[in-house]
Amino acid sequence: MGIFDNFFDKTIQRLVRDQLAVIESENNFLIGTRSASQSERDRYTYDRSEILEQSLEAWRTNPLARRIVELTSQYVVGGGLTLNCSPQPAADFLNEFWIHRLNRMPVRVFEMCDELTRTGNLFILISSDQAGMSYLRVIPASHIEEIHSRANDLEQPLSFKLKASLENLNPDPIPAYDPLSDAPEKPTMLHYAINRPAGAQWGEPDLAPLLRWLARYSNWLEDRARLNRYRNAFLFVVQAKFASEAARKARQTILNANPPKPGSILVADENETWKVLSPRLESGDAKKDGLALKKMIAAGAGIPLHFLAEPESATRTTAEAAGGPTYRRFEQRQEYFLWMIEDILRVIAARRARLDARLKGEIDLSVTGADISSRDNGALSQAAYYMIGILDDLRDRKLISNVEFLRLIYRFFGESVDAESMLREAAKQKDDQGANPGGAPSGASSGGFPTAKVKSPSEPPDEDPKKNLKDKIAT
Repeated sequence: MGIFDNFFDKTIQRLVRDQLAVIESENNFLIGTRSASQSERDRYTYDRSEILEQSLEAWRTNPLARRIVELTSQYVVGGGLTLNCSPQPAADFLNEFWIHRLNRMPVRVFEMCDELTRTGNLFILISSDQAGMSYLRVIPASHIEEIHSRANDLEQPLSFKLKASLENLNPDPIPAYDPLSDAPEKPTMLHYAINRPAGAQWGEPDLAPLLRWLARYSNWLEDRARLNRYRNAFLFVVQAKFASEAARKARQTILNANPPKPGSILVADENETWKVLSPRLESGDAKKDGLALKKMIAAGAGIPLHFLAEPESATRTTAEAAGGPTYRRFEQRQEYFLWMIEDILRVIAARRARLDARLKGEIDLSVTGADISSRDNGALSQAAYYMIGILDDLRDRKLISNVEFLRLIYRFFGESVDAESMLREAAKQKDDQGANPGGAPSGASSGGFPTAKVKSPSEPPDEDPKKNLKDKIAT
């Protein structure tokens, strides 16, 4: 190699290194890069897509994953949701939206809760017709490529970009809901997330930390099933002194043609020994291994083992104590889900209000769900029943105020209320009854939902102390 060849070879190597350095600095690689609007606390796009795909596959094929998702929906919305709304025009419209055949909200809420648990994100697409009726669809989180948000706040999305494979359906990004600039004739999207780290845009699936252990438990169980399938299989091993290889093969051919049947008698000479080979399963050790894997899954899901068909103890007390933290977790998820439904309904009503003047103004709307656990309702009612007499005596002695009396009573009922506002409402209803004894109280809800009956002072008190509580405070 001459001096010129050596010079040009070094020059070429330097140019190649410089070119590769430019490519790396431009972040042209898919893996390891983030978009400008993506938070540093979010997963990389490829990692998030893989997690969502694995969560869906686990829900489809793994019974434990399916059961974990079902349990959350059964406790959060299994008892049904109750809508309370006033004034009457808003209540009628929301009722119509709720039962519309294209919305089917009484059954769609289960689908929404499943998707929220399975992906950690819920993208709600809302479109409205010319009459102001809105229609709701759940867009899979795997179909969203990117969330564009405000430069100074990641929690205020501006638009949602679909993946390139779906841009033929809607090439433009879908605008996020903005109460100041929303147009009912254009579709809009809402985004809700759970298990979201502070400063992140995307939520995390409940199954994300369980995927590895679900796969390991599934593989372990499949191996144990395969071994148990062949547990009763065995082989005969015949040992003898043969004169030649041909004699051994001839003896094996005879035995293969006439193998001994179960229960038959086998006679062999002293030169031939029979043995049986069969797999040996150490079932005791295997049980501990499977239980350890299942405990890891249960701990990650926040549910006790007896929820997954694995009783830890034969005592009912232990099972009830283990269910306490689980019910708290379901209560937290239910609180978020009810707030989410209420937020969606307010958006639906706001879009209708742009076309219907009767819905303009403040709407009194609340969504309630069934009790997570009704096991202690009887004990709470009995405790409150006995405490009413004691607290009433303290109030008569002027040792506690009416506000404290009401707060303590509802505390024993297991409810959290605003005692001062309830006292004002009770006094208002009493004044309305005195002004209009034969009519309905003006404080009653005007929506199309059942309201509580207000008893007059001449009627006998109810047996249930909770029903008679407001009348007792008002007097």
